[in-house]
Amino acid sequence: MTAITSDFFSAPVLPKWVAPVLLLAFAYGVVPLIGSSYLFEAILLPFLALSLAGVGLNILTGYAGQVSLGSAAFMAAGAFAAYNFDLRVEGLPLIGSIFLAGIVAAAIGIVFGLPSLRLKGFYLAVSTLAAQFFVQWALTKFSWFSNNSASGVIDAPRLSISGFALDGAIGRYLFALTIVTVLTFLAHRLVTSQTGRNFIAIRDNETAARIIGIPVLKTKLLAFAISSFIIGVAGVIWAFAYLRTVEPDGFDLDRSFQILFIIIIGGLASIRGAFFGAALIVVFPLGLSRLGGFLLGDLFDSGVLDMSQRIVLGALIILFLILEPDGLVALWDRIRRRLLFAWQST
Repeated sequence: MTAITSDFFSAPVLPKWVAPVLLLAFAYGVVPLIGSSYLFEAILLPFLALSLAGVGLNILTGYAGQVSLGSAAFMAAGAFAAYNFDLRVEGLPLIGSIFLAGIVAAAIGIVFGLPSLRLKGFYLAVSTLAAQFFVQWALTKFSWFSNNSASGVIDAPRLSISGFALDGAIGRYLFALTIVTVLTFLAHRLVTSQTGRNFIAIRDNETAARIIGIPVLKTKLLAFAISSFIIGVAGVIWAFAYLRTVEPDGFDLDRSFQILFIIIIGGLASIRGAFFGAALIVVFPLGLSRLGGFLLGDLFDSGVLDMSQRIVLGALIILFLILEPDGLVALWDRIRRRLLFAWQST
């Protein structure tokens, strides 16, 4: 047993950057060659948008400990802001529109993050609902945001960067993948920096953080701003790359809960957890639909699917909170360690 343990701990461990690099190489080099239109349109594009939204919310809730139920509002702010910047500012490149849309979402996040200076927990979560209802109301009430569209629906502009058209399924996938990769890398650098440690300190004990000199007010608002910026850009991907046409009702309270479920199931305070949770949220309804159709046939219609999805997801969240509070990412790490130990033991 001693020899096995010694071999296990002396086994070479690959650098942490190897797995992400290999995954990105596969995503950029292999998936566009073998992927079908259905894979891009129904799975990968919503997965990327929701993963990025989960990363943004995880910075605020998982790392900084500030609960928010207004994520869909920041997605809507980003989507409609990018649409208007592209429409009304002549000559502004697409990346510029997306960046400015993120700034608008960040500004709204700061405004609705102000209650966090006095409210915590459940009361803060309820206060963030104001952002959800206000933004959705404003986008519906004032037709200027949708270019005076009677229905409030906006159509995505033509996607192109430096003259390269990205309107096809593969182009939109690569566009979304690049944005998600860059922002996820920056988010990882953030949470491993002193700022990230300040977030964690405030989450764990706000009073102690204030005593050791952490500017609590500034740090909380910074968390809201960064989180809202990332979620706003995720809203642009959702509207421009995935749906291609969107209305304010598409960013309702259900969407906010969906993003919250992603980080709970995937794992709080984990960048990887957002991707694990989003994968489950995107793939689960498709698998449930096929399974229900196979078992029940025509009886398993869209209404039954929607209700079944809510019931099963609710049960999964309860199970994860009880049995695995750290989410899918912790479960994956545990399985990986056991497999590695079993491999080293042979």
